[in-house]
Amino acid sequence: MKNILITGGAGYIGSHIVELLISKNLNVIIIDNLISGYKKLINKKAKFFEIDIKNSKKIKEIIIENKIDSVIHLAASLDVNESQINPKKYYQNNVEGTQYLINACKKTSVKNFIFASTAAVYKDKIFKVSEKSPLKPKSFYGKTKLKSEIIIKKSFKKIKINYAILRYFNVVGSSFTKKIGQINKYDLLFKNLSSACLKKRPSIFIYGNDYKTKDGTCVRDFIHVSDLADIHWLILKKINKINKSVILNCGYGKGFTVLEIANAFKKISSPNLKIKFKIRRKADLEEIIANNTNLKKFIKWKPRYNNLRLMVKSCINWEKKIKKIYAKY
Repeated sequence: MKNILITGGAGYIGSHIVELLISKNLNVIIIDNLISGYKKLINKKAKFFEIDIKNSKKIKEIIIENKIDSVIHLAASLDVNESQINPKKYYQNNVEGTQYLINACKKTSVKNFIFASTAAVYKDKIFKVSEKSPLKPKSFYGKTKLKSEIIIKKSFKKIKINYAILRYFNVVGSSFTKKIGQINKYDLLFKNLSSACLKKRPSIFIYGNDYKTKDGTCVRDFIHVSDLADIHWLILKKINKINKSVILNCGYGKGFTVLEIANAFKKISSPNLKIKFKIRRKADLEEIIANNTNLKKFIKWKPRYNNLRLMVKSCINWEKKIKKIYAKY
């Protein structure tokens, strides 16, 4: 492997993966339309093209010209709640966009393809899900990711490209180089809490306190973005070596309630944080934790950052930085 194309490489997760791959002396080519990505997150050592993934013809030219052997597909619309309001946008960007990208990969040098999927493809209320757990997305976002998974499996079986479908759980944290982190203002728990903790009168809303969990709030499996970047690199090497395709959960296998997370931020950063409750959102899963046994077996993975205090502090430190540098966002 030498030349890797990353769609959405100017985004939160993408920029972390780019940083890691460049540290491995690989040639990285980024495609991003900058609708949710940011130029300031683009690594200067990467080659960047500002285009949409639906521009299949141009992407094919980029793949051929740069002799791309591996593609990591992260570009997507990501807001679960927005997907319920604007399903057409999510179908076009996530499903059709994936199909256009696959078309661009056909009859080229591409050998490996990694797809960023989500735990939102699983049925609600299973608690701890394995890759064989029932698939029944509650949100339209989850439905578009599941549809994309199906297209990938069907397409690459025919053209013999290795694929890895990675089902992300809740991604948090920032890089320990302090260069990259979360900018997007999606309604994300760690981002909202980090921002709230820096205010004079800190407060946070939690959606729903009437779930059948230990404190009434949703349970999630949070994974640090740097561990997730490591996973991509290790899996890419493995599928390239053994020519095998896989579907894997990407989480720590441990759950925290939303209220536990809010209290952790309160304890570590903001003792005056006021926690308020709103009615639950229709698209939210009640409780979901990763069974990551297959992931650990496939790449012999040992997470480095699975510490709640560390995750909280990295988010707060990043928020302090961007409050100064990225004020215009």
